[in-house]
Amino acid sequence: MAQHVPVTVAVLGFGEAGSAIALDLVAAGAVVRGYDPAVPAPAGVTDTADEAAAATGADLVLSVNSSKAALDALRAGLHGCTGIWADLNTASPALKRELAAVAAEAGVPFADVSIMAPVPGRGLRTPLLTSGAAAAQVAELLRPLGASVDVLEGEAGLAAERKLLRSVFFKGWAAAVVEALQAARAAGLEDWLRANITEELTRADASTVDRLVEGTHQHAVRRADEMAAATEMLRELGVTPAMAAASRDLLTRLAQRSS
Repeated sequence: MAQHVPVTVAVLGFGEAGSAIALDLVAAGAVVRGYDPAVPAPAGVTDTADEAAAATGADLVLSVNSSKAALDALRAGLHGCTGIWADLNTASPALKRELAAVAAEAGVPFADVSIMAPVPGRGLRTPLLTSGAAAAQVAELLRPLGASVDVLEGEAGLAAERKLLRSVFFKGWAAAVVEALQAARAAGLEDWLRANITEELTRADASTVDRLVEGTHQHAVRRADEMAAATEMLRELGVTPAMAAASRDLLTRLAQRSS
């Protein structure tokens, strides 16, 4: 009987996401080595001198550092890479396409991988979405180790596009809640507003999105005035009205288009 050869995975970047994924890979039986210039490798992961050393002989390289470091990490690691390069950094579709082009020029299969939920508590089980030339290969390597990977047909950048479109809503929504509660705290009404927000979110259903979009367009003029007043109030409370002012400006543009 042929002996099972464990998958060798290189992890570049031992931040919150990279460390959790690396530890789960070790627990799943993979041979894991990696590199981070500032953080030592987690237990069970072989620390290496640089990106190229980590990538040498690896079946799969997971770049989990940052969008700013993604291109430099790829260029440094290509010298030793004989496997697949998967970029898990949150980056623009344009950067993902640039990374794919650099990898293709070096003859290295590339996949754009988007992490679609917070990693803490999930680790390798965090939903992943991947696109690009090597997307299916990444799924084939990671799924047996316990990863949840959906493959999106098409070029690198398509997975990043979907993640960032989702982020516009989720991160913007979170920022609006934070700003609103900060203002409510300054006004002595944080508990009241927190309960109000919770009630609204609990009441949301399949019709909520349509109601929000239609109402925003239909009442843009009135709501622009309302958010102008809210922006002024936040300034009086000593709170920077970043989200309130952005909402005011968006509503103003919509009102001008409809007039």
